[in-house]
Amino acid sequence: MLSRNCLGISTPISLGLLALLAGCSSDSSTTSATNDLKSSIEGAIDGATDNTNICLYDGYSAMQGATGEILCMDAAGNLAFWINTDGSYGFPEAAQGTTTDPATGYSSATESGVVTTPTSDSTSTGAIESSASATGSTETPSSCTDSKALYTINGVSYYQSAQGYIYYFDEACNRIKVETAASSSSTTQPIESSDNNQPTVSSSSITPIVSSSSSVTPTVNSSSATTVTSNASTSNGNTPTIKYASASATLENDNGCVSIDGGTVTITCAGDYYFNGNGNGQIQVNAASTDKVELYLNNLTLSNSNDAPLYVRNADKVVINLESGTTNTFSDASTRTTYYTKADGTKDTTGAAIYAKDDLTIKGEGTLKVTGNYNNGIHSSNDLRVRGNPTINVTAKNNGLKGKGLVDIEGGDITISATSGDGIKSDECTVNGSDTTITDGKGIVDIKGGKITITKAGDDGIQAYNYIIVRDSVSTPTINVTSTGKGIVSENRVYINAGKIDISSGDDGVHSNMNIYFNGGYTTIAAPKNDGVHADSTLTINDGTIYVTNSYEGLEAWYIKANGGITDVYGTDDAWNAAGGNDGSGNTSQGGQSNWGFGPGGGMGSSSGFLTITGGVHHAKTSSGDTDGIDSNGELTISGGVVIVECQISGGMGGSFDSDGNASLTSKTVLGFSSGSSEKGSNYSVSFSTSSYYGTSNVAFKPTISGRYMVTTTGQPSQISNVSSYSKSVTFPSGSTVYYNE
Repeated sequence: MLSRNCLGISTPISLGLLALLAGCSSDSSTTSATNDLKSSIEGAIDGATDNTNICLYDGYSAMQGATGEILCMDAAGNLAFWINTDGSYGFPEAAQGTTTDPATGYSSATESGVVTTPTSDSTSTGAIESSASATGSTETPSSCTDSKALYTINGVSYYQSAQGYIYYFDEACNRIKVETAASSSSTTQPIESSDNNQPTVSSSSITPIVSSSSSVTPTVNSSSATTVTSNASTSNGNTPTIKYASASATLENDNGCVSIDGGTVTITCAGDYYFNGNGNGQIQVNAASTDKVELYLNNLTLSNSNDAPLYVRNADKVVINLESGTTNTFSDASTRTTYYTKADGTKDTTGAAIYAKDDLTIKGEGTLKVTGNYNNGIHSSNDLRVRGNPTINVTAKNNGLKGKGLVDIEGGDITISATSGDGIKSDECTVNGSDTTITDGKGIVDIKGGKITITKAGDDGIQAYNYIIVRDSVSTPTINVTSTGKGIVSENRVYINAGKIDISSGDDGVHSNMNIYFNGGYTTIAAPKNDGVHADSTLTINDGTIYVTNSYEGLEAWYIKANGGITDVYGTDDAWNAAGGNDGSGNTSQGGQSNWGFGPGGGMGSSSGFLTITGGVHHAKTSSGDTDGIDSNGELTISGGVVIVECQISGGMGGSFDSDGNASLTSKTVLGFSSGSSEKGSNYSVSFSTSSYYGTSNVAFKPTISGRYMVTTTGQPSQISNVSSYSKSVTFPSGSTVYYNE
């Protein structure tokens, strides 16, 4: 039940009852409730000092009808009731049907078919006369379309587009989108614009909007400057459909904001624009800086032999809508012959197959295929967002997806192959001379859901100058990265809060020049030539699972703090190393270094470090050689958590636990297995093999190596014949299980 408390109404209204009012049964209780509801609404209207829109309260939104009535929509976007200019009102009956969008030809299931009309007598007691019975009979189709109407009110038929908005036709069969109504008005002009951000326009006075992009002038072949001026204007309300064929395009439903020159289609104002066909050319958006432009793609294939097939030159934002069941393809040339002269006299060119100077959003249920032969695949100089559940396949010479200010992904199935650059990148920062600093709110990659597969990154998989955050605020993200350089890298911070992440990298798996935080998720890393996880400053593990299958050093930072989580780490050198964050500490020369210009040896220096474990369950394993299981170049503290170390040291010093400063191992659930003695902790000469469990009454583990030295914190370890006495157990991703008592 929805309680309304506005203009004197305090009657509970059932949304189900609203849908049945026009065809009420004779049941006395239902009739009584209906009469009470009518009386409440009637009283509210009579008590109002003007025609205030009463449906602005408690979850209802007011939309402007074609003849001045106010349409009251519920939270789901369905018509609940309407109020006429004379104060009378009506309620629709609803029956399931199918409507067809005349501009696109697409069908969608909507509520349709039943018509109700209110009495026009201003002295009416509120009785409602239905022009159709509750059996679902329909009105005569509009002369503008043979589609079934959603509602008919005061002789005007309303329809629902495939994108979900409500519209009607004017006398010239122009499609008019229903917009939000003014809070107090008895009559308004029909909304001319097909975009929610466009203001209401009087039919007698239209003032063109001047584009702010006049400072950008394109130059062809860079030798002869050809000025292209902005033709920004105001839409007449039509919804254009543009069809490509070869090197030309045709236009239907001209809204006054589309110009076509061969295969070049220029859009100069806000609105909805539908595209289909197969051709060579360019869609160029050159609208006002306040305009939102929506592009609806229905099996469009567009290439360009000398420029970008889609160029957002100026707008507030552009939204690419991928229609369900369609495949849309963009590809650019490997060179550029069209250049744009900016206000400062420098020349610019489109640096991607889909290239936007302003905010760009991709959404829908369809498929987008992009080939960036020149540079990037999809690029926004501001923010790049992915919404809904699109399928996006990008192949690029350089970067796959780049949002200079922000890359924000909420869903979809995204596959990227970036030959020489990064899979996903956001690199906006502030440059003051030789000093480069972080810009607040910019240079961010925010992954909230979806599936991302980076099959190839010539440099880094996912890179952000400010920070990267992976979380599950929309859905649980799945990320797979194969990169020549680093897998996930940021100049400032990395947050892994959720998701299933799989990284195979030539350089560090997860890297930050400052701090990394693991707060959840399941991360698998194979980084055989360098570190699994590397933070130049602090690595904090609070929760989640980290599985480093192969690395030179598994976890490395100047300060490592493990407060929780599960880690399973293998390093051919040290498994854990608090050593000062040397970015060049790998065992081979790296061919895929990040292009930040970080340089080796960043961070806090390699002469000190801190390593603290207070919680979690951890397994650290090393290869043979001068290796350490858990190593700190400064202090080492293990005061809590379960810690299992397998160290195959052969020569050198270190072993299971090593530190250059003070070491304090007080957790009762610590075990070290090694072929040589450990520099820190209590060593016991106990031979062990891979066939049995070993430990104490507090912890037991079956090692995967053989040796003769063990480390514990609670006395002499021994072979354990029965693990059923332990209250807890954790099976690591590598397959080994630890049993323990807290």
